Amino acid sequence: MKQVDVLVIGAGQAGLAMGYYLKQQAVSFTLLDASDRIGNSWRNRYDSLVLFTPRKYALPGMPMPGDPNGLPTKDEVADYLEAYAERYSLPIQLQTQVISMTKTSQGFLVETNRGIYRADKVIVATGPFHTPFVPGFASGLPDEIYQMHSSAYRNPRELRDGPVLVVGAGNSGAQIAAELSRERLVYLSAGSELHFKPMHVLGKNIFWYFNLFGFIQADKGSLLGSWLKRQPEQIYGLELKSLMADRKVLLKPRAIGTKQNRIVFENGTEAEVSNIVWATGYRSDYRWIRIDRAIDLQGNPVHQGGVSPVSGLFYLGLPWQSSRGSALLGWVGRDAARLVEKIRLP
Repeated sequence: MKQVDVLVIGAGQAGLAMGYYLKQQAVSFTLLDASDRIGNSWRNRYDSLVLFTPRKYALPGMPMPGDPNGLPTKDEVADYLEAYAERYSLPIQLQTQVISMTKTSQGFLVETNRGIYRADKVIVATGPFHTPFVPGFASGLPDEIYQMHSSAYRNPRELRDGPVLVVGAGNSGAQIAAELSRERLVYLSAGSELHFKPMHVLGKNIFWYFNLFGFIQADKGSLLGSWLKRQPEQIYGLELKSLMADRKVLLKPRAIGTKQNRIVFENGTEAEVSNIVWATGYRSDYRWIRIDRAIDLQGNPVHQGGVSPVSGLFYLGLPWQSSRGSALLGWVGRDAARLVEKIRLP
């Protein structure tokens, strides 16, 4: 059994930000991560992925290389995270899958595939996106339709010839649909109205304005934060909007089922496609946390600003943990700094 003062579960951007602040404390700590390499959660995304936040918004203490006003690729971000961990010599145990976490009078017991850890305090920094979600009717699709979740999609060469349906119109779905439309007919299924924001205004990235006017940092309980939380999801960039206007991407309502080899939509229309990319997001999975009051009946962490009602248990990197920027690379460090103050380290 390995004993540490603080155990951080997850060594993505949130875990690394916490590691940066823990390194400045007189405590023993370890970061656990199931991956075999730091940054793989980014490396394993689709090839053309580019962030919509500029390089200037990075983790605390270390700028991201390159033009600070430019947008980094997913591989740049992955390499940056790996370099960050090396620069600060963070104690990371890779290839370590957490199986369960319980609590006793002696602290937290965390069982992994590489042994058991005992810790006085635990910070869960795994983020909320654990299991790819695909609608139930996908299992009934005929073999003639090739399908994959966006988490497995890499580039257009993986798909079969013929039209493709992208289900889900968040930023990932929008980018994938735009990419695929360059060489084939694309249908995009959206469950609600699409809302677009330009990437640049008067020569500056829109997040420069969001940061300047406090939109990113607004506390979720403030009037501004409450208003922002009620706003619909935004698609950053206007490329998809132009493609839809030119009918290179055909917008469809929610996909609800199949009829032979055709997809049926909520308004009764149908489309025959050869491929489906499910950009339908993820579901959280915290079943490994076996502690009363830690998880609610819907399977979500119980917390206030990352502080659990379970003494010694904390969360980091959750959307709207404290503000709009809580789950974003350039702002997660603010929550990490706050948590370090609340953890009451010796």
